[in-house]
Amino acid sequence: MSPRGVAGAALVAALLVGGCGSPRSGALGPAPTAAPSGTAPVVGMPSSAAASERPEPTPSTDPPKPPSTTPSSPTSTPAGGTVTVELWFVRAGQLVPARRSRPATVATSRLALTELARGPTPAEAAVGLRTLVPADVEVTRITDGTAILRGPSGGSAGRRLREAQVVWTLTQFPTVRRVRLDGADPVDRADYADLLPPIVVTGPTAGERVTAPLVVTGTADVFEATVSVRVLDSAGREVATGFGTASCGSGCRGGYRVLVGWRTTREQRGTIEVYEVSARDGSRINTTSVPVILAPAD
Repeated sequence: MSPRGVAGAALVAALLVGGCGSPRSGALGPAPTAAPSGTAPVVGMPSSAAASERPEPTPSTDPPKPPSTTPSSPTSTPAGGTVTVELWFVRAGQLVPARRSRPATVATSRLALTELARGPTPAEAAVGLRTLVPADVEVTRITDGTAILRGPSGGSAGRRLREAQVVWTLTQFPTVRRVRLDGADPVDRADYADLLPPIVVTGPTAGERVTAPLVVTGTADVFEATVSVRVLDSAGREVATGFGTASCGSGCRGGYRVLVGWRTTREQRGTIEVYEVSARDGSRINTTSVPVILAPAD
């Protein structure tokens, strides 16, 4: 081989070795990362005028998770700072997400289940969120990407919704891809995907204080993947609208990200409505309403 060929081969080998990293892990799953990025934002304008553009495809909100190579047992060691976990509650027989920020711990799975059993905040309960998960549900270990659970207890009524809450909450962590409940076969998010509403809003969450411009995120399975957003003030007046497209739609679920802006001079209660426009008559359907606090820009 010529000297030039030897040098080129050495450079390629160095790049291949240097580009690899190791997955993060923890006793019960590491602190969750930031919410998955969605599609390119679409800016909503005050009143009914809104501009749109087709965003780049968004990855699924259930990202690939590296397996845990070592069985783990529940522990709780403060790591400093805070951690934000996603909780999946129930409303009208469907799954609805919420978030909690708590002191950081390596036992994020235990933290998430504790908060799930504790139930919704007053603001969340006011819009119909509730939990079916009892306090005795517990992760005993996580092995090769499967979380082994003891419990949850409870009767057959609402059992599948209760299981779905646990599965969707635990599989947010990179070390958990599946959940084994009461010795049954492992299950994952796909086994309960039918319990999602057509439009899921992951941000903002109920009771959150928001300022303009606001990024509204979530997933949707709607006609032509078109998601519409409007902002209502404390009097129910429409102060901003916007729309965008999910990365998939009309029979498949995709992520969306819409940016809306409005003007306000005082802090007040408001509502973010995310909905689908009916192809039949143009009415708003499959609406998800999120009560928020509209605050002036800082």
